[in-house]
Amino acid sequence: MFEAFELGRKLSKQEYKKSERRLRSAILEAQFALGKTDIPVIVIVSGVDGAGKAEFVHRLNEWLDPRGVSTHAFFDVSDEEREHPFYWRFWRAMPARGQIAIFFGSWYTEPITSRVYGTMDSRDFDTSLQRISTFEPMLVADQALIVKLWFHISKKALRHCLQDLETDPNAHWRQLPTNWKDQEQYDSFATVAERAIRRTDSGDAPWIIIDAEDRHYREIMAGTALLDALEARLESVAAATQVAKSKAGNESFSEQPTLVDQIDLTRTLEQPAYRKCLSKYQRRVRRLSWKAFNKKISTVAVFEGWDASGKGSGIRRLTQGMDPRLFVTIPISAPSDEEQAHHYFWRFWRHLPRDGKFAIFDRSWYGRVLVERVEGFATPDEWRRAYLEVNEFEEQLVEHGVIICKFWIHISMDEQLKRFNERKEVPYKRYKITEEDWRNRKKWNAYKEAVNDMVARTNTDYAPWTLVAGNDKKFARIKILKTVCARLQEAL
Repeated sequence: MFEAFELGRKLSKQEYKKSERRLRSAILEAQFALGKTDIPVIVIVSGVDGAGKAEFVHRLNEWLDPRGVSTHAFFDVSDEEREHPFYWRFWRAMPARGQIAIFFGSWYTEPITSRVYGTMDSRDFDTSLQRISTFEPMLVADQALIVKLWFHISKKALRHCLQDLETDPNAHWRQLPTNWKDQEQYDSFATVAERAIRRTDSGDAPWIIIDAEDRHYREIMAGTALLDALEARLESVAAATQVAKSKAGNESFSEQPTLVDQIDLTRTLEQPAYRKCLSKYQRRVRRLSWKAFNKKISTVAVFEGWDASGKGSGIRRLTQGMDPRLFVTIPISAPSDEEQAHHYFWRFWRHLPRDGKFAIFDRSWYGRVLVERVEGFATPDEWRRAYLEVNEFEEQLVEHGVIICKFWIHISMDEQLKRFNERKEVPYKRYKITEEDWRNRKKWNAYKEAVNDMVARTNTDYAPWTLVAGNDKKFARIKILKTVCARLQEAL
């Protein structure tokens, strides 16, 4: 495949200057137009070391307005990044809508390099490529534009390039210690890279291969490819018709039994037994959480449930038994302007714990298939594809070694009404009740069906749901503590 791009194409200095002047102006104009849209742009710059990738990144930063572009180099992995799932470092760098992020290196770098040097076998390499083939369409479905540039030069041209770099005193920053070592692996690299490109080349995120032997030619071709992609997307936005988001009233909800209807809400725990169990399991969770910390095993606990179902009290009893140095509680509410400017999962990836730590989410990424679905804040396409996205997200966490504990705390409508009225009467609980809580009660059946779909479609072997009978708070708290202890013990 790469042989077709080893044509040695060139541009004269005069042709380059003429083309560069027009190109620079057009790219800047497209960038300003992009800033008025909801499109985040990710420019991936990859290819053969020594093919001029760094020079092009420098040139691109000259052409673009720095206020709307950021550059992220992924050539080394920090200790903090190693203590998170693989894609964490890329999610943190995702551009906001209307912004451009240049990825010098990307999620392709480590799989390709590991395969070339034999630290990753063929099966794991193909698994990595399959994950990329799931990840990129997820970003594209959220309006992202991904421009993937591969800079290619022949083996002979690479050797000459490295020799020139060694003798050029002004090019020392382009000469990496690994360049000659990588050159020795050129044939293997080309074979692995070709497989990666073929397996991840798609209509939504195609690869653009640049003949990079001549600096003038590669910069104009790469810049033109980026400009074409920006202009094509801007034209499609201008031509698109406004699609109204679906409202909850457009969905019909049946009265058929659901999974949560099978929960036995009569389960109770008497006060003496509750006190004994609370002390027992809080001591156990403290001991196990320290063991998990020492073994670098992190935990993510997700609390979902009806308004007034006892999520907060369940979290408090869990954290009372833990050392505060080991956990953080993340309350999730309506997204901020910054969060809305990014992909839905961006704010959740940012809060993932380092290895050994414990993150507790008071509401979570499941809001997309619950409140956003029922209230019409997400389109049908958005919340329907979210089930697959959630499962993929959680699978990545588990593959990294994260324990996931997911709780749905269920109560009856009568019990919720009782607790709402109690909150009105107790001064220090009044902040917990809002007009929105009362309004949500009118959509009980809609929410119940959404919960049923959520549990049915995201209950996996690696991240199972625990359905908690919550009419009796004491019983619910002990159920939560016992479950967390069991999951920790199993992992240890």
